[in-house]
Parts: sequence; C-alpha cells; structure tokens
Amino acid sequence: MAVSGIDVSKWQGRIDWQRVKNAGVKFALLRAGYGDTLSYPSQLDETFEYNYSECKRVGLPVGAYWYSYATTPEMALREAKSCIAALRGKQYEYPIYFDVEEQRIFATGRTDSIIKTFCAELESAGYWVGIYTFRSALENYISPEIARRYAVAVAEYADKCSYKGQYGVWQNSSTWRVDGISGNVDHDWCYVDYPTLIKQKGKNGYPKPAPTLLYETLRETPIVTLKGTVPKGRTVTIGGRKTVCGVQYGRLADTKDDWISLKDCKQL
Repeated sequence: MAVSGIDVSKWQGRIDWQRVKNAGVKFALLRAGYGDTLSYPSQLDETFEYNYSECKRVGLPVGAYWYSYATTPEMALREAKSCIAALRGKQYEYPIYFDVEEQRIFATGRTDSIIKTFCAELESAGYWVGIYTFRSALENYISPEIARRYAVAVAEYADKCSYKGQYGVWQNSSTWRVDGISGNVDHDWCYVDYPTLIKQKGKNGYPKPAPTLLYETLRETPIVTLKGTVPKGRTVTIGGRKTVCGVQYGRLADTKDDWISLKDCKQL
C-alpha cells in the first residue's frame, strides 16, 4: 500500500509539522545540505535541524537527501563525508538519498562511479542509501546495475510512473499543497515499508537487533511468563538473552515477550 509523503528544504520556509501530519502526510524526506559542506558550511540546509526535531516531536518518520554537484568520484567522496557529518547522532526511518540532478554530473560520463563512491561511503557508515533523480536520468545516464543496487526515488510528474526499473518512492508532483506549508511542496508516494526494514537491519542510527540463535531443548522447559512448557527435543529460536540470579534465559523470537531458561537447552 502506498503512503503519502513530502520532501522539503529551506524553500518551504518554517513548516508547522503538526498540521502537516494531521493533514495525512506519513513521512518526510529532509534536505540536509548540498555539495561540500566540510569546506563550505553555509551549504548545510538551514532548516534541517528544525525540520528533523519537529518531525520527531510530532512522530513523523523521516529520511534525508543530499543534493550533489560532484563531477568526480573524489568530489562525491567529499560530499559523502559532508553528509555523514550532518546526519550524525540522529535516526532516520527512510533512506538517505543521493540527489543527482545536475546536467554537469551526467555530462562527465562517470555518473555510475560518482554514485557508487557516495553510496559506498554512506553504507560503510551504517546508512540505508538510495538515489533520487528523474526518470530520464535513470534511463539514459545510470546503469541498470546501479539502479538495482540502491533504493530509488524517481521523479516523474504525471498521472502514473512509467519508469520500468525498481523504485521505492515516486515523486509525482512539485506543486502539491498541504496544510502547514505556505506554497508548493514536492509530493511522494512510497511503496516500501522502509521503517520496518531499516530497524530490522539496524541502519540509519538504529541499534542492530540481537542475533537470533537456535537451541534444542534437552528436557521439557517451562516458559517464564506463560503457563506452559517447550517440549523436549523442540528447536526454538531465541531473539535475545539475559542472565538473572546466575541463570541465563532466552527470549522466544516467535512470541517476543516469553522467556525460557537455557540451562536445559543446547545451542545448535
């Protein structure tokens, strides 16, 4: 099921995010900055911190994007480091998009390597990364391999998206209107449950989930929070462990809240 979202920058001015959420918007992609902000700090988006804190306050999931001017992989690496510095210390439920729109980038003939350099640096820092661009750029300047490799947000202002490759977000309008914002705003449809996937993978500032482990029960093993037992010989999946009074317990992954003693179990 598609969910409705917007992407914003300083050009939307001061946004009333509670009114935006009340109007039915389900997520927001926030511009964090553009270009090399390590050298030019003024290129950080002046509304990013406000937009992020307000979205978190009202409970609106967010992603972010970084507008690129890179024409070499070296410049893309510098932009990636700038982006990581801006994102640090925050949590994002949607991908971090590398916004590739400038014709100067496509004219280099190195678009793939520029994208790979930026995205690889963000992935190494623990982010779920994507590409934002328009349909014709995906079809003419970006290889199918790159378009399949990363999350894609495609811009095409039409009644339907005609891009044939995979994408998770379709930006269908740049002139949408919503309560809480004065003037036009970009509107997006998202078709992927990124919040669940990102949290499950421990990306974008979220902690990595506890590893799941398999145990074989050596004898009938009581469940702590239920009137029941796990029969002898059953294989159970453990999603977390803790020790209480010297006894190690495992949380049953299929019930989320129920624990068994692991003293009568053998890890497989």
